[in-house]
Amino acid sequence: MLGTAGLPHVIIRFYTVRKVSEARISAGWALLFIAILYTTAPAVAVFARTNLLQTVRFEQDGELTDVRYEDVPDWFKNWEATGLIEFNDANNDGRIQYRGEKSDVENELTIDPDIMVLANPEIAKLPNWVVGLVAAGGLAAALSTAAGLLLVISTAVAHDLIKGTIVRHLSEKHELMAACIAAGVAVCIAGYFGINPPGFVGQVVAFAFGLAASSFFPAIVMGIFSKRMNKAGAVSGMIVGITFTAAYIIFFKFINPAMNTPEYWWWGISPEGIGTLGMVLNFIVSISVAAFTPPPPDEVQALVEDIRLP
Repeated sequence: MLGTAGLPHVIIRFYTVRKVSEARISAGWALLFIAILYTTAPAVAVFARTNLLQTVRFEQDGELTDVRYEDVPDWFKNWEATGLIEFNDANNDGRIQYRGEKSDVENELTIDPDIMVLANPEIAKLPNWVVGLVAAGGLAAALSTAAGLLLVISTAVAHDLIKGTIVRHLSEKHELMAACIAAGVAVCIAGYFGINPPGFVGQVVAFAFGLAASSFFPAIVMGIFSKRMNKAGAVSGMIVGITFTAAYIIFFKFINPAMNTPEYWWWGISPEGIGTLGMVLNFIVSISVAAFTPPPPDEVQALVEDIRLP
C-alpha cells in the first residue's frame, strides 16, 4: 500500500485534473478502488485454485478421482496450446494427477501462475463477456501503466536531471530529444524483462512496489507534512532506501538465487517485502540528514503550509 502511494502513475497523477480539489477527489477514489483490489486479491487466488482442483478431480462414490485427459474442458487445452499449462502423464494412466508439493505422488500438471487471473473466468465457467472484460481490463491496465511511467521517466531524465542539473541552458528541442531517448531506453529495458522476467507477475509487481515505498513514499510524506525536511535529507534518504532495496533484490534474485530461501533472508524478509525495511531506512536517513543541514528556504516552508489547506 505504501509503495502504491509512492508510484508516480497511480495516485500522483495531478496533471490529469484541472484543480487541486479534483486531484484530492481523484486520489480518494483511487485509494478506495486500490484497497478493494488488494483486499480481494487473496480471495481470487483461493477461488482460482479451488476451481482448478474441481476441474482436474471429481467425487465418485464418496472418493476423489482424477479426471481423464480426454475429459478435460476446452479451456484446459486452449491454454495448453500456449505452453502455459503442461500435462506430463508420468504413469501413463491417462489421468491428470495434480498434487501438493508434499505429496508422495508425482505431480503431472504444471501451471504458469501468470495465467490464473485470465484463465479463472473460464475455469469457473463464467460467460464469455466476463472473460473479455478481464482481458480488456488487463490490457487497459498495462497500457495506462506504461503510458504513465514512460511520461514520468522521460520528463524526469530530460527535464529534472539533464536540464535541471547537468545542462541548465538546454533548449526545448534538445530537451524533447532527450525525453524521447529516455523513453526508448526504458521501453527496451522493460521489453527485456518482459521476455526474461525475474519472477511471475505478482513478484515483479511486488518488487516495483517495494522500490517505490523505499524511495518515493518517505519523500512525499515528509515533503507535505514536514517544513524542516530539505533537499539534502530527501535526496540522501531516497538514495539509501532504493540502493538498499535494489541491492537486496538483485543479490537474491540475480546474483545468488540459490540462497533465495527463508534461512538466508535477513530477519525472514523475502526480496518481495524488503521495501518496507528500505522505507524505514529512508525515513531515518532523511530525518537525520535534515536535522544537521540548513532548513529549506522560507518560500518552500510557505508552500508546505499552502499544500495543507483543503
